[in-house]
Amino acid sequence: MTEEARQTLIRVLRVAFPHERVPDGPYERTADTILTEAQNETWFRVALTQGLLSLNQLADGDFRSLDDAAALRVLRRVEGTEFFGFVRRTAVLNLYDDAEVWTELGYEGASYDQGGYLSRGFNDLDWLPDPRVEFPEGETMPEMAPGAARTPRPAAAGPRSDSTNQPGSTSSDMEEVKK
Repeated sequence: MTEEARQTLIRVLRVAFPHERVPDGPYERTADTILTEAQNETWFRVALTQGLLSLNQLADGDFRSLDDAAALRVLRRVEGTEFFGFVRRTAVLNLYDDAEVWTELGYEGASYDQGGYLSRGFNDLDWLPDPRVEFPEGETMPEMAPGAARTPRPAAAGPRSDSTNQPGSTSSDMEEVKK
């Protein structure tokens, strides 16, 4: 793979997974991971090569030179291809497993090695409003949906011969379901 292919792949990742605050590093590392996977597997290499060539063809030249809206339209045209599926799968697993991305998205990382979440900031989501613990005086409680307070009744009692989770036995006869 060439440096041009790598830069096109970085552009694909930026358009497909847009995060303004995420620096270039995670996108570059994800592109490198995709390229490494493609080098290790002939099928991935062929899919990646054909996909990158298709992007440039659909862009009438160089995919990297398209603005974000035009680049997204091109990606939408190839979203059902093996190429895009390979890029998407690899990117989701690697881009969002990058500590730089975690920082920008507000994820503090794993908590197991620090004693778990319960004792260290289980509820420290500072970007969410504080929840209402008490219902304000003077406001009326919302009504429950009709039938929400009723206790469900079990299905008709009797021996069951099937092991499905359907109420009552079922049988199939000429694509017609009978109870």
